[in-house]
Amino acid sequence: MINPTNLYDQLPHHMPQEVVETLVRATDVRIERIISHGHASPANFWYDQPQHEWVIVLRGGARLQFEEGPIEMKVGDFLNIPADKKHRVDWTTPDEPTVWLGVRYGDSATGDQSGSAAS
Repeated sequence: MINPTNLYDQLPHHMPQEVVETLVRATDVRIERIISHGHASPANFWYDQPQHEWVIVLRGGARLQFEEGPIEMKVGDFLNIPADKKHRVDWTTPDEPTVWLGVRYGDSATGDQSGSAAS
């Protein structure tokens, strides 16, 4: 029997690092639950990924930094980040978890990735 799982179940309370959990993995797609709580990318670090990523904020808020400038994201906001588009997480809400859903797709979507949120 197939049973549902809730994206908000088992949210960690103490998170020294951002949490990235793979929910579904297939040949050319990977769906992740990402949980941030005041986390940001390390200084001078930029994601530059070989696959595309569609990301939505389901709880909390965030600010992503692109070479062209920042983008503020609130609950319900989503972006499609093209492959090889440099970006970083500049800020996530410090007073509550930010819960993201990330969908990586393209030729390298199932490969191991260094990095985390909205990457």
